[in-house]
Amino acid sequence: MTKFSTVNNSLPRRLIILMAFYVLLSILALLRSYAIQGVDLFTIGVIPVLFGLVKRTHWASLVLKIYLAIQTLAMLALSTTAIIAYQITPEDVKVEFNGVSIPVPAIALSAVLILGYQYWVAFSQKTTQYLKPDC
Repeated sequence: MTKFSTVNNSLPRRLIILMAFYVLLSILALLRSYAIQGVDLFTIGVIPVLFGLVKRTHWASLVLKIYLAIQTLAMLALSTTAIIAYQITPEDVKVEFNGVSIPVPAIALSAVLILGYQYWVAFSQKTTQYLKPDC
């Protein structure tokens, strides 16, 4: 008996997790846009990416990778600024949220893990196969 190779077009679990994360980011982006009465393209940019992934459009993979590049550039800019500020006045470099001080190494590790996961999903073979148009 011969087994035939079939293309698995089911949604990969890693992509489901990424899409759930992007849904949360989209909600937060819309709430932030409403609160500041303006549009921030860095946060609102997740909406077309999410739309493309959900609809399995031909441009979804490209837009996801561009959005990751934008995130990476923003993270590099923020980390460079933080390093320069730390060199000038180390006591002023701190992150507080609702009065709670958050350690900078925890933020850096979280950012690296989140970006790393997104890169892993964006460049995985399963994601490429899922987003490939059925011909």
